[in-house]
Amino acid sequence: MWRSIRKYGLEYCDLPTMLSNLYFMFRPLTLNIDPGNTEPIPKVFFVITLIFAIIYTYTYFFSMIWFVFVRCIETRDLVAAMIVFSLGITSEIGVTKYIFTLAYENKIRGIIKQYIECDALVVAGSRFSKNLLKALRNVKQRAVVYWIVIISNGIIYIMKPFVMPGRNPMEEIFILYKLEPPLEKPNLELANLMMALGSVFTCYLTANMAVFLIIISGYVEAQLLALSVELENIWDDAEVQHTNDSKVEDSTSDASASDSPDNNAINKIIGQRLCELIKVHAININLLLEIEVVFRGAFIVEFIVLSVGLIAQLLGGLQNTYMEVPFAVIQVAMDCLTGQRLMDACDVFEVAVYGCKWERYNASNMKTVLMMLMNSQKTLTLTAGGVAVLNFACLMSVFNSVYSAFTTLQSVM
Repeated sequence: MWRSIRKYGLEYCDLPTMLSNLYFMFRPLTLNIDPGNTEPIPKVFFVITLIFAIIYTYTYFFSMIWFVFVRCIETRDLVAAMIVFSLGITSEIGVTKYIFTLAYENKIRGIIKQYIECDALVVAGSRFSKNLLKALRNVKQRAVVYWIVIISNGIIYIMKPFVMPGRNPMEEIFILYKLEPPLEKPNLELANLMMALGSVFTCYLTANMAVFLIIISGYVEAQLLALSVELENIWDDAEVQHTNDSKVEDSTSDASASDSPDNNAINKIIGQRLCELIKVHAININLLLEIEVVFRGAFIVEFIVLSVGLIAQLLGGLQNTYMEVPFAVIQVAMDCLTGQRLMDACDVFEVAVYGCKWERYNASNMKTVLMMLMNSQKTLTLTAGGVAVLNFACLMSVFNSVYSAFTTLQSVM
């Protein structure tokens, strides 16, 4: 039992273990992305997910629309409308990614199979393997921190009315449809229960869907960093291998011969190694492109929804939306951080290609390096709808746009 729990920690950072963790967390959501598991998902998970989805839809979608566009128009309470609107709109992110994952479940399963096949090419105990695990540890650390922050935010939000004295609703101004008066029994208890269950559904979806994208994008990042180290050492490794091979083939060779490495033999070793590295690089490019195609639509919806949600939160007043702002900000920030780290890894790989002592290579190997350099200059990115590249510049642009829209709307309200 304890060993199984420890596999969610940073001690186990290999891809098969991290994917196994994701398989386990996704099954309660009726998602099977494990290409090696053909067992049907238990029907009880379908029932539970359906119940949570209905409660979430009633609470944070239907009741939100009714409250904002019917009740608040009657009461002319614009601040309450902004608070409740921001609460409902920011909860849509995890649901959006979940819908995209359901729609492309079979394709994602195929992509995961390709990831596993790519990871199977790694020789256990090699320098490449050690550097890959080192980079994957950082990726998993980001995923774990994000998961903890999102889940903790949900727990604090749910526990808020229970730690305060008296009978308190989870949201004092938010009245659910047909549950009036809101402070009388059993309306208060029902409202708190449904908002709590809806929050559980939202946070669990949001945390797990984002962790999935962090890990699969982070694996490509880790591969690029590990490939960079191999390229930086490719000439030295070839010299060492040639020297060792020469000693085995001719243990009686004189010192002068051993001190003059055979460049042709070294270039032959390098040529073989370059073919292996360029193959792995091409595989990683294709993997990321497939993932980007699947989720680019989800990213554009996410950024639109989060931008609108952040504007509504600011208009509602930070003193009223202080629990919602971190939930929204960390989602857009983590997506941009994931994209930025991927771009940084591409830059490291490009520098490594140029710094692999290519000037000592023969013409054939130089052509291979040139091909790798041209490929490396096409930076791998995650995009929102193929329009906005997810990086720190995009994050600052979102914040700038949100603040500009907020100040404009505030001046006319």
